Amino acid sequence: MTIQEKQDRIIRQFELLGDWTERYKYIIKMGQKLDPIDEKHKIDENLVRGCQSQVWLITELQDHKIIFKADSDAAITKGLVALMVNFYSGETPDTILQTNPEFIQKIGMQEHLSPTRSNGLASMVKQMKIYAMAYKSKMDQAVT
Repeated sequence: MTIQEKQDRIIRQFELLGDWTERYKYIIKMGQKLDPIDEKHKIDENLVRGCQSQVWLITELQDHKIIFKADSDAAITKGLVALMVNFYSGETPDTILQTNPEFIQKIGMQEHLSPTRSNGLASMVKQMKIYAMAYKSKMDQAVT
């Protein structure tokens, strides 16, 4: 599935849910399905800065694709990071850097998140793109 197909699927899923009470329940359920990261990774250097809740984000590179894993101490935030992990995980650094999560705007999520959660979501996206930039740099250096 391409990243654009992922965007389209997320938009369709949220459109089917109707009101934001249902959408929040869905986001929380996504967080509950997220595989927790090992406690040894819940360290300061893996925290996403700019989130009100604690969000830990770790990565690994497999076959030139970034695999994201994350966890949070808050239900809705954990659901939001699960959404982003599902969106960007398994993509190449170039794809991540070139693709913004347009679905956030298209489903109206920003209007329904508190300013602190909205800032936290933006921080998650920024951190994922920073990881992508770092992996891209390493891969470019390995080629030259």
